[in-house]
Amino acid sequence: MNIYTPKTQRKVPEIIALFWVVKLLTTAMGESTTDFFVYKYNPYVVVAIGAIGLAIALAIQFSVKRYIAWVYWLAVTMVAVFGTMAADALHIQLKVPYLISTIFFGVALMAVFTLWYKTEGTLSIHTISTRRRELFYWAAVMATFALGTASGDLTAITVGLGFFSAGLLFIGLIAIPAIGYWLFGFNEIFSFWFAYIITRPLGASFADWMGKSRTVGGLGWGDGSVAIVLTLVIIAFVSYLSITRRDIKS
Repeated sequence: MNIYTPKTQRKVPEIIALFWVVKLLTTAMGESTTDFFVYKYNPYVVVAIGAIGLAIALAIQFSVKRYIAWVYWLAVTMVAVFGTMAADALHIQLKVPYLISTIFFGVALMAVFTLWYKTEGTLSIHTISTRRRELFYWAAVMATFALGTASGDLTAITVGLGFFSAGLLFIGLIAIPAIGYWLFGFNEIFSFWFAYIITRPLGASFADWMGKSRTVGGLGWGDGSVAIVLTLVIIAFVSYLSITRRDIKS
C-alpha cells in the first residue's frame, strides 16, 4: 500500500501557549501513570496494554482527515505513557544504564529527523498534511518522549541532582530556544523541536517530585494521585480547545 496520500487538512494544532501547557501536562501524566502501574502490577502486562492503547490512539489519529483536539491529544498522551514505559523497561528490566539509553534514543531521534528531512525536505510541523509526513511526525514524537524520559532519569538519578533540581535545570534549558527564537532569530524548526524534547524531562521531573516519597526527595503525594489529577486537568484543557478551537488556524 502506498503510504503517500494526497494532501489533506493539517493534522496538528497551531502552536499557541496552551499547546505547551498541555504538552507538559501529558509528559508529567505519562511519567506518573507509568510509574504507578509498572511498579504495582506485572510490568510485561502493563507494557503490552500500553502498546495496545497506543496502537488504538494512533489508529484513530490516522483515520481522521484533519486535526481534532481530543484525537490528537489522546495520541500524544498514549505516546507519553508508552514512551516512558519503553525507556523505563530498558533500565529496569534489561538493566541498561540511563546514559546508554539516552544515547540510544538520541541516535534514534536523529535517524528519524535525517530520514524525514531527506525524504520531505523539511521538518516543519506546519507541513503535516500527508500520510507520510504524519508517520515521520509521530515517529519523531515517540523518539522525543523516550529520549526525554531517559535523559530526565539520567539527570535526576544518575547525576544525582534530584527531581526538583533537575526540573529547575530543564526550565533553564527550555528557555534557551524560547529566548533564542524571540530575541536572536533562532531557526523556528530548530527552536520548536529543541523545546519539544525538553518538555519531556521537564514535566517528568516535576511529576516525580510530586509523586515520589520524601525518602527519595519527593513530596510523597503518590504517583497514582498525581496521575489522576493531571489527567483531569488535561481533559479540562482539551475540552476547552475542542469548544473554542483556538488552536485551529482560521
